[in-house]
Amino acid sequence: MIEQSPKTGSPAEAQDGGDAEAENIRKFRLSRRKLLQIMGAAAVSGVAAPLIPKAIASAQESSAATPEEKAKRLRRWMMVIDLRKCDGCQSSGNPPMCTQGCIEGHFAPEPMEWIQVFEFDMPGGGTQFIPVPCQSCQSPPCVNVCPVGATWTTPEGVTLIDQDRCIGCRSCMAACPYDRRFFNWGDPPIPPEALFVDYHPERQTPLRKGVTSKCDFCVDTARAGRLPYCAQGCPNNAIYYGDFEEDVATNGKEVVELSRFLTENHAYRLKEELNTKPRVHYIPGAGEEVGRDPYKKGRVDTTWPWQEKLEGSKEWNRLGR
Repeated sequence: MIEQSPKTGSPAEAQDGGDAEAENIRKFRLSRRKLLQIMGAAAVSGVAAPLIPKAIASAQESSAATPEEKAKRLRRWMMVIDLRKCDGCQSSGNPPMCTQGCIEGHFAPEPMEWIQVFEFDMPGGGTQFIPVPCQSCQSPPCVNVCPVGATWTTPEGVTLIDQDRCIGCRSCMAACPYDRRFFNWGDPPIPPEALFVDYHPERQTPLRKGVTSKCDFCVDTARAGRLPYCAQGCPNNAIYYGDFEEDVATNGKEVVELSRFLTENHAYRLKEELNTKPRVHYIPGAGEEVGRDPYKKGRVDTTWPWQEKLEGSKEWNRLGR
């Protein structure tokens, strides 16, 4: 004899619930398949910019989720940088265009490279280029040390800074193991047009004196249907941006199933031994897919795209001198 409780209901009800759940899972899988078909078609047709949010929304319209469930669904923004396609923009004779795109899109003040391209020695000889934005850690040391709560991680997994609350103590800079936070020692050297941008923690513009800033992961850009500025600027399509909740990412040229892409290409994260759990993943490589010779060293220095700066702005280096 089967005992029943008010909470569990009858065996028949349990069976009905199981069938309903199985049906929901089946429909969700179909919607995901439909999503990939939609985004694949968009990529082939050359519609690079508005891929992520609009394709996800189209797929969700046909899913079995209720409006309440859709409202509760959160994005899990991720970035994947395919180092097989990154040559530091040396083949084109330019500074790293991901850095240039970020500077132009955010009016980042000189000398702040929110996504910075480093050249590292490889164990067997030669070098590789590694672009490093904010890692949007899920266990961020920078957030844990802020005394006023001016930096935090959103439910979507992005770490932000509120300049209105920042007191400039720079504890977060000392705690960041990736050196991805910057401090405004004086009135930032930015172009006058930056003053027309409405400030929001998701858009670190316009910057001001005495506060920290960093890469904001371009979530506002993604919601508007465009790739981050760094991904838009990359001539080799080495930067993928996507949503792990929907398991999809794009570089503007192709669409990938995110989990499979990471696993099949042996992706890794920087300084994983620290257990900071970054949301930026890397595919191992040294630019071989774009014809780079790893034994050819050197890169073109970053340049700032504007000549006119705000009157009274002050230039400095990363050390404040």
